[in-house]
Amino acid sequence: PGSLVPQVSSDPNGVIQYRANNPDVAPILDNLQVFTTYTSVWFSAIYLLLFISLIGCVIPRTKHHFDALRARPPKTPANLSRLEGFTTRDAAVRDATEVIAAGQRLLKRQGYRTELYATDGTPSVSAERGYLRETGNLVFHTALIGVLVAVGLGGGFGYTGQRVVVEGYALSNSLASYDSFNPGRFFTDAALEPYTIALDKFVPTYEEDLTSKALGQVLDYTADVTTTLGRGESQKARIKVNEPLAIGGTSVYLLGNGYAPVVTVRDPDGTIVFSQPTAFLPQDANLFSLGVIKIPDGLKEQVGIRALFYPTAVLTNLGTLASSYPDLVNPELTMEVYTGDLGLDNGQGTNAYALDTDSLTEIAGRTADAATIKLGLGDSIDLPDGLGSVELTSIPRFASLDVHHDPAQGWVLLFAILVLAGLITSLFIPRRRMWIKAVTAADGSVSLQYAGLARGDDPGLNSAVAEIADKHSDQPGLKVE
Repeated sequence: PGSLVPQVSSDPNGVIQYRANNPDVAPILDNLQVFTTYTSVWFSAIYLLLFISLIGCVIPRTKHHFDALRARPPKTPANLSRLEGFTTRDAAVRDATEVIAAGQRLLKRQGYRTELYATDGTPSVSAERGYLRETGNLVFHTALIGVLVAVGLGGGFGYTGQRVVVEGYALSNSLASYDSFNPGRFFTDAALEPYTIALDKFVPTYEEDLTSKALGQVLDYTADVTTTLGRGESQKARIKVNEPLAIGGTSVYLLGNGYAPVVTVRDPDGTIVFSQPTAFLPQDANLFSLGVIKIPDGLKEQVGIRALFYPTAVLTNLGTLASSYPDLVNPELTMEVYTGDLGLDNGQGTNAYALDTDSLTEIAGRTADAATIKLGLGDSIDLPDGLGSVELTSIPRFASLDVHHDPAQGWVLLFAILVLAGLITSLFIPRRRMWIKAVTAADGSVSLQYAGLARGDDPGLNSAVAEIADKHSDQPGLKVE
């Protein structure tokens, strides 16, 4: 469910939208804790039961495996002809004990654990190998437990934080600096190692071939930053897509980008009452963007602005504006201006990217007497009703950074490697038993019998028995024909 339904921890806006689009289903999902899957009671119960069942599986199997490693190979069966790969050789040599001793040495060289037996005067050697298969299987299951523990501890003591950083501004690794922050259950402020990341420049690379159908498609993103760890010296660094920055025990990922136009608002006397970059949310691949500017103080009324930004503005056949390219070729900003109560003084949080116009009056825009305001870079225009003026001062870029701290990620990697190694070992190393018996006939001649037994499917067992028989037969001094 966590991959099918948006989660509060990772996509709170998606949860709000899902509830709005599915008012009948959302309450049911809320009761089932689907929007908080990974911290829900039922998911935790599954996680815990899996953990307990794995431990209950591994402990007795480990004890049994250690006992088997110390035990002697089993006695040679009385009738080898019933086993896989059974084959015989006739030996001219009459010393059966010498033949079996040579077979034992051969099996030891091939990695078998061996034991000599003599039943009713018939000597034989019993051998087995492939315990590494069971060892690998136990390593696999134990490492799975390690992964579960490491992931649990990493999630409990780790944290993730998101911040939109505009060119010329910096991110500080402190709670107050993040736009959103998701701590683990056991998180403390002491886990935040002090550092800053200043975004010097954000450089996108676009397809510029006018004949290409992919004109304007993103080829690469690069964020040039200056990092300062604690009181140390500042260092230059770069963050690229899938190339995170490692600093202060965290990994800093580049998630998104866009434009943050600097809009300067002056009162009727020309005094600047607002001048700062505002991150606009991209709406398409050409970075047509939507933004909201709120000016609570400095003017005779509170002012809210709903703005649209076009990096490369073009006029469509319908007479509307659109952006035809994501870079700044012909930037234009359009604004609808409202006055009234912005709802910032009631102590309740508001969405920085939305403007509630229910209690506002539009003074410039589609339903107002004054037309929608249009600004190019450096343009300034007077606001209606003598409120003052507004100017598009500059258009810096912003980068959306995701800071991820997982103190157990090294352990997760180690256990993941062990899981893979254990799985490969358990799949490709066969568990085999091999026997060689020397039967002395009444006339004193010696007949050698070879057979094997596999635990599970082993298509190579017959050829392995034949190989042992051939190598044993070819040893000098035995004179096996």
